[in-house]
Amino acid sequence: MNEVTTVEVTVDGPIGIVTLQRPERRNAINAAMIEAFSEILGRLETAKDVRVVIVRGAGKAFCSGFDLGEDYSEDRNAEEWRTVLSRELEFLVRVWDFPKPVIAAVHGFALAGGLELALACDITVSDSQARFGVPEIRFGSGFVALFLPWFAGLKKSKELMFTGEDRISAAEALDMGLVNRVVVPERLFVTCLDLARTIASMDTAKITLLKRALNSTANIMGMEGAIRAALNYEIEIECLKTEDSLMFQDILRRDGVKAALTWRDARFRGEADHG
Repeated sequence: MNEVTTVEVTVDGPIGIVTLQRPERRNAINAAMIEAFSEILGRLETAKDVRVVIVRGAGKAFCSGFDLGEDYSEDRNAEEWRTVLSRELEFLVRVWDFPKPVIAAVHGFALAGGLELALACDITVSDSQARFGVPEIRFGSGFVALFLPWFAGLKKSKELMFTGEDRISAAEALDMGLVNRVVVPERLFVTCLDLARTIASMDTAKITLLKRALNSTANIMGMEGAIRAALNYEIEIECLKTEDSLMFQDILRRDGVKAALTWRDARFRGEADHG
């Protein structure tokens, strides 16, 4: 299999290795990446020799979330936001529902939609230097797929999301149940390969049914219905115009993502100049 635009896929025996390939944007997810990733998942699903999939990021990070410089930089009405956010949600649900086991290999950081992608995978392995976070509220957004409370619990999720925490350590993520294992950086990919090979040695048809049973348990508890219902609140959040959000969007459009984030960070330290 060959590289497809913003995502690269290789096959190592029974393991499909999907690499996010936008290192210059810290692998921020845009529409092209969603399309390419989804197409690759379709091929891996029907590839009989592929039994397990590993997802990783090129460069310095796993994934920085959905691309602020694209879909989140324009003024949209509710229906336009529904189109954008539904596409992103369906992509994450596609990973969650993928019939073969998916392992996330997280390094650098997994923020916002990047954390949601890591949570959508069946098993998440992090290196000890990685950082996790849900900074969306700091730039006026909320979430795409509200996976977090199903893993971290409601109390902790409120704390993290209300404060826009974006420096959760790998050790803290392990304690919260966001990741399965934390390993030294040089052992990250080999640990994922070892896990994938162990799973690949099992009866594939029965693993598929086992995954379906486990996901069905979560859905009977209300997970997928709750995540889909929560999208309506995210649309409201995106459409709500406040002084802070208008300022952020103005800087984003005029000066780009880096400048907008610098303003945001300075504001939260009490140093921002609104003029």
